[in-house]
Amino acid sequence: MTPERIRQLLTLGENIAIEFKRCSNGIEADTYESVCAFLNRFGGDLFLGVDNDGIVYGVPSKSAVDISRNFISCVSNPNLLSPTVYLEPEILQYEGKTIIHVRVPQDGEIHSCKGVIYDRVGDADVKLRSSDQIADIGLRKRNIFTEQWLYPHVKMENLRLDLIPSLQQRAANMSPSGKHPWQNMTDTQILQSAGLYVENLETGKMCLNLAAIMLLGRDEVIFDINPTYVTDALLRKVNIDRYDDRLLVQTNLIDSYDQLTGFAAKHLLDKFFLEGDRRISLSGIIAREMITNTLVHREFSSHYMAKFVIMKDKMYVENACRAKRDGDITPENLEPDPKNPRIAAFFRNLGIIDAMGSGTRRLFKYVPYYSNARPTLHEADIFRITVPLDDNYSFDARIADSTAQVSAQVNDKNESDNNRKATSGEVSGKVGDNSAQVRAQVRAQVSTQVSAQVSAQVCCYCTTPRSAKEIMSELGLKHWKNFQKRILKPLLDIGVIERTEPASLHSPKQKYRLTAKGRAFLE
Repeated sequence: MTPERIRQLLTLGENIAIEFKRCSNGIEADTYESVCAFLNRFGGDLFLGVDNDGIVYGVPSKSAVDISRNFISCVSNPNLLSPTVYLEPEILQYEGKTIIHVRVPQDGEIHSCKGVIYDRVGDADVKLRSSDQIADIGLRKRNIFTEQWLYPHVKMENLRLDLIPSLQQRAANMSPSGKHPWQNMTDTQILQSAGLYVENLETGKMCLNLAAIMLLGRDEVIFDINPTYVTDALLRKVNIDRYDDRLLVQTNLIDSYDQLTGFAAKHLLDKFFLEGDRRISLSGIIAREMITNTLVHREFSSHYMAKFVIMKDKMYVENACRAKRDGDITPENLEPDPKNPRIAAFFRNLGIIDAMGSGTRRLFKYVPYYSNARPTLHEADIFRITVPLDDNYSFDARIADSTAQVSAQVNDKNESDNNRKATSGEVSGKVGDNSAQVRAQVRAQVSTQVSAQVSAQVCCYCTTPRSAKEIMSELGLKHWKNFQKRILKPLLDIGVIERTEPASLHSPKQKYRLTAKGRAFLE
């Protein structure tokens, strides 16, 4: 969030979608009541470190990370907030003070805080006590989220419950602990916990909703309820008027994901790329983010056919969207807005997607390494993601060529210097030592293709000034001394990056930015 945007929100003051919390002695208890109210209304922006009048006092800079972690832990605690949510606090600097911003999205569930349901009315968090008020929230959410539509005549046997055991194992495999609550639940309990089998507030009876049908419904049931639901996957590299290969996907969202990622793996180059010392599949990451977006966030009430198209110079996905704006989305103006929160939560449990907005950031991070260009995300009634393609481009090969050129230039310079010294009568016995010294310097700077690639990653990332912690996080590194010795110091010595605070090496504001030499290296 930019300082200008922060200023605008602070100027608006507290209202139905903005709440300020002073947090002078930690997070106040009523903060989670506001989170609950936002979730039950239209979502909103929560600022920690700002008092009720919009005056910024800030939170202690050294405590900001701990405050953020505590917040995440609390909203993930079912005894405090039910159902739980995953929210991502953003630590910001504003007018010399540290504040924390949390974007709370609108959600399809009815949430409670310590057993009490809150709604947002004006700038207040109001307790709801009557069943009529609670029913109104349910009806309002059902009208907003089509995934909430109820189908009382659809039975459990109309679902692919045979998929549940594999999904339980899949969720456990993606958990850091190797365990997941689903493993100890029955099929019905899993559906209830995922918000797929819910109480009809009009009749009081339990029934399945559209989210359940789209995620796990049998093909014939999906077709009966939503006959226009289909994803058209096309390869158009030679025959651009028709297609070179085609896959019509009209099955549940779980199997659709597997089929579409298989289509992408079949037709996209899996270019070699190392992140740190680990090889990752750029095409796999990019295609996965595009495909999950078109499956999870589409508007299922629309008749528009979703598409996944691979061409010679680009690939794109299109799907109907319940848009809240019309324009391009970038990491700078990103405001995550779940279109189908229950479906998204189900995919998140399977480890297919992460926090809201992470997919956009991944696309802008990895597409330049894959295609030497930036993706375009455009939100409107038809949401479209476009990723440029260039089969002749390889980030890894370019770095190898750059390394060879640097080595050749250094060797040429070394030979020229040695010839000049020999001509001037200098002792030729020192030539071998000097050559070894230059070669050692080159090895320290770009010793192998791997370190050269990592160096180029850092250069790309530091086009905007970054802190050491941000660079380490970008590379997936945790050991400061190794990072400093093997990456940061060599790049500073080469001169491709520089400190923003050269007069104060240990300044807490110290960041690193690309130099003119670094830009030439990238070009």
